[in-house]
Amino acid sequence: MESDTKVSIYFGPHSWFEKQLGKEKRHYLLDTVNDYDEAKRRIRHTIEGQESTEIMTPTPRSDCLIVMSSDYASLQEHAITNFIGLIRQINPKHLILNNPPKMIYAQLVRAHNPAVEFYTYPAVTRDTLIKFRDGFSQHLVGQQKVREQMLAALYPLTKEGRTRPIVLMFYGPSGVGKTETAKFINGLLGGELLRKQFSMFHSDKFASYVFGGTHSESSFARDLLDRSSGVILIDEFDKANLVFHRAFYEIFDQGIFEDKNYRVKIGPTLIICTSNYGSEDEIRLALGDALYSRFDALIRFEPLSPDEIRQVINRMVDNHVDNLSADEQAILERDEIKSKFDAHTGRYGNVRELGKLVEEVISVYLVRAMLTEVTTCNNPVLLKNEESAK
Repeated sequence: MESDTKVSIYFGPHSWFEKQLGKEKRHYLLDTVNDYDEAKRRIRHTIEGQESTEIMTPTPRSDCLIVMSSDYASLQEHAITNFIGLIRQINPKHLILNNPPKMIYAQLVRAHNPAVEFYTYPAVTRDTLIKFRDGFSQHLVGQQKVREQMLAALYPLTKEGRTRPIVLMFYGPSGVGKTETAKFINGLLGGELLRKQFSMFHSDKFASYVFGGTHSESSFARDLLDRSSGVILIDEFDKANLVFHRAFYEIFDQGIFEDKNYRVKIGPTLIICTSNYGSEDEIRLALGDALYSRFDALIRFEPLSPDEIRQVINRMVDNHVDNLSADEQAILERDEIKSKFDAHTGRYGNVRELGKLVEEVISVYLVRAMLTEVTTCNNPVLLKNEESAK
């Protein structure tokens, strides 16, 4: 790399990286590499005895070459292992990279002393705790014990100088507020929640996702680098194969996650794992002492009582109706819809399923009203009777 090439590296989410670029005239790595390869593929023909009139114009030197976090997946493996050689050929005045793999980062450190900046992730403050305490009951019904346990668990994150995460295990039956609690605390902090559902991974692809595969494959480490949230939600942690548990020892302990291609330091972040375990003894038995001991708190979510289920239904009906048009709202009777569920509250416990059921019931009311109106409009006898009634 030319000695006068300035190198800047930014570790953090894409949206933040874009803001750091300023108004410099930009060229992007993939476009530049494609143009460079195209130029090398051109074949020049000369005729003996004739003088060539073609003037070779040198490729202008780029003022600012941008390498996005997603670009590395599109590069061939040899371009990753000899990234410095690639950049020497392009020879930009200023090279700016977002979340480079550790192999590229090491090359840049050896060849040039890069300026490195890190994104500051949203952090839990005392004000966050107050908002969580005061707003909890507006977002979740019941689970008051969870609120108190959460406040105690979050408090260490408000301490200055903390460098490691807080790791929580939410356990209990499905659909009682575990994921919603994680969304609520993330909403107070800001940023798009990084949420991974481990029940979706049961193959070799999960191994490469967790431990690192080729640069073209997605990975947990790269997702950690690209995130904008101060909360990491690992849903259905109990569904992952036990062989993958060792990948989480260091991130739970020290806040560092490393795979084949990336090394991520997440700092004082909140990590929430959800599961359907029924007790702490079950968690210890399933995860083993090595992983069990790394959780800062185990927080149990209780099944909802019939009265709490009724409150959930009433909120769902109100929220759903409020999002309808004025004409649709005029058709519906909220109290009538709510009363449909009163006799069956003991049968429901999963809030997620309740949401689908409430939406279905409201849709039935609306479609019946629509079909009745259509039938009336298309039936002259009914129309005549309506006019007579007026």
